[in-house]
Order: sequence, then structure tokens, then C-alpha cells
Amino acid sequence: MRRMLLRASLAFPIVAALVPTLHAQPRVSITLGAQRAAQPLTGRLLFYVSVDTAGTPRTQVSDAPSTAQVFGVDVADWRPGTARTVDASAFGYPLPSLRDLAPGRYRIQAMLNRYERFTRSDGHTLWLPPDQGEGQQMNAKPGNLFSKPLTVTIAAGRDGRAATQVLSLELSEEIPALPDPTRQETKYVKYVRIRSERLSTFWGRDIFLAAWVLLPEGYETHPEARYPLVINHGHFPSSLSGWRETPPDPTLTPDFSARFNLAGYNRIQQELAYDLYKAWTGPGFPRALLIEIQHPTPFYDDSYAVNSANNGPYGDAIMYELVPAIEQRFRGIGQGWARFTYGGSTGGWEAMAVQMFYPDEFNGAWVACPDPIDFRHYTVVDIYKDRNAYYVEGPFKRVPRPGQRNFLGHLSTTLEQANHRELALGTRSRSGDQWDVWESVYSPVGADGYPQPIWDKRTGVIDTAVAAYWREHYDLSYILRRDWRTLGPKLRGKLRLYVGDMDNYYLNNAVYEVEKFLRQADPPSDAVVDYGDRDEHCWNGDHTRSNAYSRLRYPQMVLPWAVERMLLTAPPGADLRSWRY
Repeated sequence: MRRMLLRASLAFPIVAALVPTLHAQPRVSITLGAQRAAQPLTGRLLFYVSVDTAGTPRTQVSDAPSTAQVFGVDVADWRPGTARTVDASAFGYPLPSLRDLAPGRYRIQAMLNRYERFTRSDGHTLWLPPDQGEGQQMNAKPGNLFSKPLTVTIAAGRDGRAATQVLSLELSEEIPALPDPTRQETKYVKYVRIRSERLSTFWGRDIFLAAWVLLPEGYETHPEARYPLVINHGHFPSSLSGWRETPPDPTLTPDFSARFNLAGYNRIQQELAYDLYKAWTGPGFPRALLIEIQHPTPFYDDSYAVNSANNGPYGDAIMYELVPAIEQRFRGIGQGWARFTYGGSTGGWEAMAVQMFYPDEFNGAWVACPDPIDFRHYTVVDIYKDRNAYYVEGPFKRVPRPGQRNFLGHLSTTLEQANHRELALGTRSRSGDQWDVWESVYSPVGADGYPQPIWDKRTGVIDTAVAAYWREHYDLSYILRRDWRTLGPKLRGKLRLYVGDMDNYYLNNAVYEVEKFLRQADPPSDAVVDYGDRDEHCWNGDHTRSNAYSRLRYPQMVLPWAVERMLLTAPPGADLRSWRY
């Protein structure tokens, strides 16, 4: 659901004549290096401050209490060799202004997230960060400019606040291009990339869809076989996730996973990835095409696999352009009874959405820890009844709404703080992060061409008209109830929902509402809904293993169920033999 840390490297030289201190009304002058830009640039200029004097500040901004500080300003037509200023008026997170920085020793850095002009078919012109093959990660985006980290001292003035000083920085470095993904191809793993006619028309430029395809064992020796297709939905995959064709590296230095409180989690990941290879190539494992899709938009690392006013027809492009291309190239059966989908978090919402929006094109969806599927529980906000997203308000009291918890209920951030982090990283839904992507998918287009906000990003005041639009188009729970008379028969037995009852982002709350409906639905849903006791994000239905392990075993969990459903529901004359060897 969320990329908790920003990744990549930045760099900048400081003007040697300046003493590295700031003042009570700080100002940072940042020069666009002439050697890195041949023409004026537009984008989001970010200035980072960290207490970790040995680290890289731009990778340390997160929702955690230990987050680094970031300030952001929009820049347009910035000419090489000239300077732009980040001062006390720049919006910041978690401190709102540079003037709030206390005296001390810090590590600082700057970066420009570059935007390009998009002229869409709806007549709007927008400035957005195009994906450059990195999956909309601004700290790894080829072409983004940055400065070298520098350790500075903010001295105290007579009033105890920071002493007066102007700091000058230069964006002198550039993130390089990524290697060709086809270099990762093997006997089993293939990379497919196509130009989408639908999306290219919408965006006014060439837009591509891509996918990693895992071929079944025996693909080459069974040329007569045609295979079912299983889509693993989720965030942008830079490679085929959870797959390793060689034994774990015995020299790998063990790391520590703070999320799972596990030492050596990188070793565990390699072990389970190799376990999948052994199962996949071993006797008795279901033979199918397993794919992971690359469908980043100018707003996020993926499109949520549906059509939307701001992103365009991604759902149709995937369903009617990419999927047929893959099935044709790799001998897929190419019929809805032989297609399945699964995913967790973002992928869980996508799996449920595509099963609902394309009910005849899929025969089952394994939906784990889905992003909010009922907007009465948009995490902890009822967008239809609440007036403010950030606070529960009474006549004399305002209580901040929580944003993230652990399995004991301990909080690490509030909803307001999480949204203010995104606002510092990008205005107009351009942070490339979670709350902004939901707006880019669910919202109507605003008068300025950008997604219309569901609430004011600074204050949290909810826009009821936008909420009504969300309900009719993307509230999956509401759509199920509204359309069940015709949708129900097409979904019978196809939905399996799993979530931990202590999900970090309160995603279990929306599942409760959907469960209420599915259990009493007429016609019957025959759905499965299950909860993990005290399990966090992203529990996926495995009661025998912890999240740390079960999240690495989706194919072993989903594919046997897919085979079971195909044998029970395949139409007369369907091919149930060629791929079962």
C-alpha cells in the first residue's frame, strides 16, 4: 500500500565561502547546475534535513517518528545556472516551516523531481513526472537532479533560535538511466512490452504497458498445451517478484526487517523465492502463465488497473490489449473461465476491482488486505458523513485521527501527518504516494485538469461532491450492493477476502462491511471472508505462517484453488487436459 522510505542518491556542493549555518528565518539558495540541464526545467524542488549525519537525507522521509524533514516548492521554467529559493514560506513535513528548525547538527540535501508537459485528449495540459522505467520512485527516477549530502551546524543566536545564515547549494548530479529489463530474461522469465493505443490516445504521447511472464515447467516440451493465466496485481515490479532460479547466496550479509522484527530477512526472501522455483518446476504443480504487470501512470507506480477520468482507460488497455497479447504469444487459453487474479494491499483492491468490473473475464480473485473497499471506512474516515478527515470534532474537543498502528494499537503517525508528508513532496496529487494516487484514480478531473481533491490537503475538510462521485464509481462495497441483482450471479464463488484484524492501515474495517453484505446476499455469494487474529498488513489467509513468510507464498496458495475452480466451472468442451501434465 505504501512505500515507506524514498530510495535513490542525491548530491550537491556547497559554496565554499559560506559557513554552514542557518538562521531564524532560514533561506536556502539552490542553483540548477548548467552542466546538468540544457534548457529550462519544471518540477518539484525538495530540500531535506536529517539528524543522521552519515546518511542520505532524501531516502529518510517516511511516516515513522524517525523521519527526516523535507520542504518543497514548485518551480517552473527554471533556467540552468540560476538559483531558486527555499525559505520559511515553503511547506514542510513534519515541521511546517524552515523557521521551526532548532539549532543543531544536521545532514542536508536537495533534489528536483522533474515534470514534463502532457496534453491529454480531454483538452487539459498538465505538468507531471513521467515514469522512466523506475515505477514512479522520484529518488530513483532517471533524469532527476540532486546534490551531494552535506553535514552542517545550525548555530544558536542570541534569542536561542537559529542564527542568521543563507545556505547555497547546487544540483550537480543526475540519476542515470536504468538497464534494459530484458537482461533479466531466462528460460522461465520473459518480459513483454507493448504500446497501448487507448492510453496513447488519452495522454497525447506514446504510453506503454509491460509485464513479467513466468512460463510453466514443460512449456517448450509441450507445444500443444494452452495455459490458464493468473495475474499477480500489485505495485510496480522491477523484476519478477518472489522468484529465484539458484540456491540462496551463502555469502549474503543478513539484514534486519523492522517491519517483521526479523534478522536476516533478506536470506528468508531468497530461500522462499528458491522454494517457489523448486515447486514451480517440480511434479504436480499447476501449469499456468503467471504475470506481473507494469502499468505506472504519471501519478503513481500503477494505475489500479481500472479506467479513470485522470489516468485514462488503463483497465481496458490491460484487459483488451496487454492480456490478449500475452495469451497469444505464450499460448494462453484466452477465456474468462481460465483466468484468475490475486494480490495484497493495492493488489488486493485491484484483484477485487477487476473481478467486479470485468466479471466474465476472470474466474476468481484472491483478495488480501485490500485498500479501502468501502468508503464508509476509507481507512478511519467515513467520507460520506464526516466533515473533516483529520479530526473527530466535538463542541469543545478535536481528536486527531490515527494513520498507522501496530498489532498492539500503538500509533506511528496521524492521518494529517501522512497527508502533509505527501503535500510537501508534491502539490496537485503529484507526490507519487498513497493518498494522492487514490485521488488520481477515484476523483473527477478538477477545473485545473488535476484530480479534484477528496479533502483539503492542509485542513482535512471533505468535499461532499467528490465523495458522491467516488461512491458511484469506485466504492466497491456500494457497487456490489447497488448492482448485485445482475453482478451477483457472475461473482458467485469467485471472491475470497483475507485481512488481519489489526491491519496497520485499518483496512479490516471496510472488509467487515463487505462481509456483512456477502453473507446475506441474494443470490448467494458463496464468498470466503477470513481474518487473521492480531495480524498486521498484509495478512493473506495463511493461518499456519506469519505475514513475513506467507506474503512470499501466494502462487502456492492461489494456484491449487484456481485449478479446483476450473475443474468445477469450466464450460462444456473446455481444454482441461493439455496443460495438466
